[in-house]
Order: sequence, then C-alpha cells, then structure tokens
Amino acid sequence: MSESAFGFSIIVPVFAPPSQLGGCLEAISQLRAPEGGFEVIVVDDGSPEPMDEVVEEYADRLCVKLVRQSNSGPGAARNAGSRIARGTFLAFTDADCRPAPDWLTTLAYRFRQTPRHMLGGHTVNRLTGNPYATTSQLIVDAVYEFYNREPEAARFFSSNNLAVPAQLFHEIGGFDRTFFRDASEDRELCDRWRHGGHQMLYLPEAVVYHAHALTLAGFCRQHFTYGRGAWHYREVRARRGSGRLRDDMGFHARLFPLLRRPLAKLPPGCRWSVPPLLVMWQALNAAGFFYEACRSRDGVRGESRGE
Repeated sequence: MSESAFGFSIIVPVFAPPSQLGGCLEAISQLRAPEGGFEVIVVDDGSPEPMDEVVEEYADRLCVKLVRQSNSGPGAARNAGSRIARGTFLAFTDADCRPAPDWLTTLAYRFRQTPRHMLGGHTVNRLTGNPYATTSQLIVDAVYEFYNREPEAARFFSSNNLAVPAQLFHEIGGFDRTFFRDASEDRELCDRWRHGGHQMLYLPEAVVYHAHALTLAGFCRQHFTYGRGAWHYREVRARRGSGRLRDDMGFHARLFPLLRRPLAKLPPGCRWSVPPLLVMWQALNAAGFFYEACRSRDGVRGESRGE
C-alpha cells in the first residue's frame, strides 16, 4: 500500500460500456471534496471496449488513474485498486452508480468520529420504470431493513456504497476472490470484518444512485449467481465459526412484512410486474444455491475417487 496522500481513494471496478463509466465519473466530478481531497482509481476488469478515452475526458477535473487487469471479477478488481490507493480511507462504488454530491463529505464526517469502522450508505434506484431494477432494489432495501435495523450494529453493506479505513482493509485481506468471483464477496467481507472484532455503521444519509438497466435475462442471471455465492458464503462462515445458515432464516421468515410497505409505495406501472419477479427471485436464488451445492459435492466425490 502506498503512503497516504489523500483523504479518500474512490475505487470503481468496471466491466461495462465506456458510456456507463462516463456517467459515474461525471457524478464523482461533482462531489464536494472532504479534507485531504480524493483520488479516483478505475479498474478495468477486462472490458471488451477500452476505457482510456472516457477516463482521459476527466483527467483535467479529477485525479484519476486507470488500471487494467484480465477479467477476474469485481472483488479482485477492487483489491487491485486498493493496492495502489493513496487514500487514508477507501470508498467503493460501481460504474453504474452515481454518488450524491455530499457522499464523500458525509462519510468523512463519520470517519472523524469512528475512524476504525466500516461505513455503508443507502442506494437508490434511478430506473424506477424498469421492473427488474425496481425489484432488485426492493430486495436490497428489505435486506438492509433486516440486517441494519440498528445502524450502529449493522451487519451487511453492498459493495457499491461502502467505505473502510485502508489500513484495516489490507490487514483483513480485502475481498475474498477464492470462492466469491462474481457474487457475495461483500457479504463475506462484512462477516469477516465483524468476526475480526471490527464494527460497522449504517449511514442512510450517504446516498448513491444506482442505474443498472436490467433485462429479464440479466435479472435471472444475477439472482441465480447470487444463489451460487450464498452457498459458498454459508460454507465459509461455517468453517470459520462466524455463523450458520439458520442464522439468516429470520430474514426469510419476515420477508413479507419487510416487503409489504415498499410494495405499497411502488408506482402504478410496477405494482403488477414486481410481485411475480419477487417469486422468481426466490426460485432463482434457491436454484443457484442448490446448483452450487450439487456441483461442489460432485467435485468432492470426484476427488475421493481420484478423478
């Protein structure tokens, strides 16, 4: 890790069209700078199209650096960015996100009070007319309502709106890329952070706007992959003794009460399309979970037979 030269390093992994990254960098260029300023590290995770041109557009407005790696997943990309970061604190967001202008100053204010905490903010769906994006946001909101009901004892943050002290992030080993290449790397990081005796604080006032234009195919792929990641998350937690599957069953038991109020607030165009997608989400998540369980067991059987 380089010597700290900034208050914050904003790390943005990207495997997306350059235009999507341009929207993110535009929002970042509008951020109010905290004490110590900030740098931006864009990690190109093997994108099909080069990102050089869009990054160069902001070179005169931001202290921005572009790093490239072969496609290894968002967790590995965030780790790559963190290794060259010069900020005291690391702030993670994604290329399809647009941080609110006071995002960094809100995080900086809290870090002055709790400099060794992990901080997580609130994510807002910008594509309210997209039923798939709307459904995914409802799921995230329900998860946050359950796991972060007590903000000072928060248990889960999504990696598109998360900030950590750089030194502690490196001490615990960053994002785990062994089993979590495409999903659940944020769940695992939060669990390992808490298991190591560190604290998490939820800041709903630290807002990031999410503009992920999901399609039906993308929605299905996303939640099936989340199910696969959930299986590995369960296995890792069991091995280190930080929790078991039944510890999370309370979320599923309270799912309808958690979703009832948000469903009632949906715009008319989404009130009929979202409930079936919520049923699909549960089915896809379960399918991904059991697919990975069967796949892993088959691998163990093959090893035991010397195959």
